[in-house]
Amino acid sequence: MTAPLLSTPLGIRAADLRDAGEAARIDAFVRDQPGATPFHLTAWSRAVEAGCRQRARYLVAERGNGAIAGVLPLTEMRSVLFGRALVSTGFGVGGGVLGDALEPLAAGASDLAQRLNCPSVELRGGEAPAGWAVDDATYVGFARPLAASDDAELAAIPRKQRAEVRRALGGELEVTVGRDAAALAEHHRVYAESVRNLGTPVFPAALFRAVAASMDADILTVRHRGRAVASVLSLYAGGTAYPYWGGGTRAARGLRANELMYFALMGHARARGCMRFDFGRSKAGTGAAAFKKNWGFAPAPLRYARRSDGPARAVNPLDPKYALMVRTWQRLPLPLATALGPWIARGLG
Repeated sequence: MTAPLLSTPLGIRAADLRDAGEAARIDAFVRDQPGATPFHLTAWSRAVEAGCRQRARYLVAERGNGAIAGVLPLTEMRSVLFGRALVSTGFGVGGGVLGDALEPLAAGASDLAQRLNCPSVELRGGEAPAGWAVDDATYVGFARPLAASDDAELAAIPRKQRAEVRRALGGELEVTVGRDAAALAEHHRVYAESVRNLGTPVFPAALFRAVAASMDADILTVRHRGRAVASVLSLYAGGTAYPYWGGGTRAARGLRANELMYFALMGHARARGCMRFDFGRSKAGTGAAAFKKNWGFAPAPLRYARRSDGPARAVNPLDPKYALMVRTWQRLPLPLATALGPWIARGLG
């Protein structure tokens, strides 16, 4: 069963993502829309709910004949540390309204936020509803077509970065791809160390397991003498590869394991039939953004919209007010950071 219609010109309702037929119908609509991302798929909302215990609130706009006019995947984020918000989409870098029902779905989200006592609604991508605050300066995205072969891909990388990739290709590194429990556990260990070194808490391993179990995803890992030094969990949708949760140990930099990881992933994505590589978002002006530009990816501003009826959440780890927290987290022993991190990170969204 689904929730009753909200009072908007189109029929706006909360979908029942436990209903396999309804989820399949929504996903078929999503896959047919320009601007769709893996984060619009119902599996993402279910994985976030299962892995982080944050409630999925997926809105659907329907015409009088029952045809879907638009969708808005929302996650009800609740955190003691970071407050409450409806986010499209939780733990994703894309989201927002898909289809032809921008204002009705935005109104439905605002109404839902008030009923749930959430002070704000955050849309990560898509068109901005009228009157909402828009931020298109903080984050940039990086995506481009994949080349036709490894040699062509190498030639497409600017000279300095291409030299680093060549050195990585000549090193004592091994690349494997998998998605079983062992691959997931190994990836989480590497990722946990990577984000601890950056001063941020790691997401729950349960989130990664839920995503890998329900979505088109796999894990590419780079090993040096048998030990994993870099690993990335990637999503695949609509002919695009999305390297999403990736990182490396302290040893990875000297070994150029990250360079090999992303170059190997481009070849792997091409072999899977992908035509496009989405390197993900970075904060404008950061080292992460510069790294992606060095690969020949041009930054494109990402548009995020927000409507607030109270204090807006601040969850960006680069916010100056978190500087002391970041420095403290970087000094935590890795086992302690890995144990505490998921409790904090599940509220970031």
